[in-house]
Amino acid sequence: MALGSFPVKVEHRVQWGEMDAFGHVNNANYLRWFESARIAYFEKIAVSVGAQDTSPWIPILARATVDFRKPVTYPDVVSIEASVTKFGTTSFTMSYRATSQSLGVAAEGEAIVVLLDPATGQKTPVPGPLRTAIERLEG
Repeated sequence: MALGSFPVKVEHRVQWGEMDAFGHVNNANYLRWFESARIAYFEKIAVSVGAQDTSPWIPILARATVDFRKPVTYPDVVSIEASVTKFGTTSFTMSYRATSQSLGVAAEGEAIVVLLDPATGQKTPVPGPLRTAIERLEG
């Protein structure tokens, strides 16, 4: 099984309003960028993320971290990549990388996504078809 290949990439043009008083992109925006990559990843593996999802499980973000490498500023363009790197019983770990066109790798992050049963609100095991879809995407 080949995990961690960063098969999903989204491009983002830095917005003026994402910068803060210190003259660089505010840290909270990186989590939004990673969220966009996570949702793009879910779309590639056919995970429904809408309010009307009828899936027997729902993905929730249990933990997120960001390691900041270089300060991004307007008007840069950033590529945000997402990958699944590890499976747990009821969760999987995603890694992210934000690469600035002008600076190189600007930030890296990680998230733990837990699957819940929508009827009970309790954790549920990662289903085989989801695991297969992730492994196929990771190639």
